Amino acid sequence: MFEGYEELNTQDVERMQEVIRTLLAQTFLPERKYDKKYGRMMLDRMYDFSDRHLEFLTEYFAVAGIKLCQDTELGIIYLEGADGTGEKLPKLATIYLLLLKLIYDEKMAAVSSSVNVITTFGELNGKAGEFRLIKGPSSMTEIKRAFAILKKYQMVEFLDVFDEQLENTRIMIYPCINLVLMREDVNGLLGSFSDEVKDNEVDGQGNLEWSSEETLSENDMTDEESDLEPEEMNVDEEGETEDGTDESGI
Repeated sequence: MFEGYEELNTQDVERMQEVIRTLLAQTFLPERKYDKKYGRMMLDRMYDFSDRHLEFLTEYFAVAGIKLCQDTELGIIYLEGADGTGEKLPKLATIYLLLLKLIYDEKMAAVSSSVNVITTFGELNGKAGEFRLIKGPSSMTEIKRAFAILKKYQMVEFLDVFDEQLENTRIMIYPCINLVLMREDVNGLLGSFSDEVKDNEVDGQGNLEWSSEETLSENDMTDEESDLEPEEMNVDEEGETEDGTDESGI
């Protein structure tokens, strides 16, 4: 038995179990998250609990060969080195992830006193057009599924109801995105996606519109794209509806 575990009361034991399950499912715990009820950033209770019991959690995950890390500057507790291949990201989710990282870096390089960045779906769409990454509109089901995965891993949070008024929908980008992608990786991957679209246009191979159930296979991904998905990103659909959305529509 780990030192200190027996000293936990019943409520803390339940919280500890919840934190462990959550970290294994989503990898990242940001210190602050947007609370729609209060309309502002709030301290995340699981991060706070993990911070207070960091030594115990570090020892617990070490038994399984998993490193528990804390980035105090970004305000993130996360797992590193989890063994598992995980489910590959749908292509649209991969493109969104790349563009969101690009937007995050641009806004942080400007003037920002926060580690969180706010963008809009319209701005994201504009970036996709700028890099010619998507040819033709994507279905709402496909878009929602892509964002459901990014939200699960604490990359984004929607500040508005995600409906037909997509262009004005505000999206908060959490700093967890910095731990998934480096700027150099983004530039290279964006170039490879842009080249793919150009090749499809020349060859007359339709467009990049994928069905909501389609994901990248090994043959569909370059080595760089395969590296995009951290090995600890094990997609777990627990808590989502059959179409990958939660109660807010994502």
